[in-house]
Amino acid sequence: MSFGDPNNPYGQQPPQDRPGHPQQAPQGVPPQYGYPQQAAPQYGYPPQPQQPQQPQQPQQPQQPQQYAPAMPELAHWGLRVGADLLDTLIVIGPMYALGFVDLATAADPDTAEPGVFFIVGIVYAVVMGFFQLFKEGSTGQSTGKKVVGISLRREADGRTLGFGLAFVRKLAHILDSLPCHIGWLWPIWDPKKQTFADKVCSTVVIRVPKR
Repeated sequence: MSFGDPNNPYGQQPPQDRPGHPQQAPQGVPPQYGYPQQAAPQYGYPPQPQQPQQPQQPQQPQQPQQYAPAMPELAHWGLRVGADLLDTLIVIGPMYALGFVDLATAADPDTAEPGVFFIVGIVYAVVMGFFQLFKEGSTGQSTGKKVVGISLRREADGRTLGFGLAFVRKLAHILDSLPCHIGWLWPIWDPKKQTFADKVCSTVVIRVPKR
């Protein structure tokens, strides 16, 4: 009596491939002999897709921080008075001197009328007055201010006024004379040492080196 395969005396059935499972290669048989190689299990997180690198924006150069310039030393009241006296002497001094020449050459000084010399003096005073105003507006200094070492400037930025604003400031001195000339004395106790005309035109008078 035969019990199965004589080469398999114990009647063991050869392993059958289960559906859905790949065949495992017997021990000692290389995988290239028809048996599929089982892939090794993978562990860890799946690889993340790499994000494209954004191009770096060029850095803008930093702007230097701006600081407001410090206020120079303000001119005290005595220097301002000295400069005004010198300017007044330069403008009207020759006019009066020429007027006295007319009186000295007149036949009757009591009834003498303005002569040629006095008229020349008036023309000189007008021309010199506008010249001093032009110098003050363009450079900040009239002749008197240059002698004592002070300069007229804009309060906001320290620049010179220009002829137009210098002329307006000269007219604004009327405000200094109206209330008993108190505007001319105002720089004595004012923190910015300004007259009323200076406050209206936003100007200050500062000290500068003499040249």
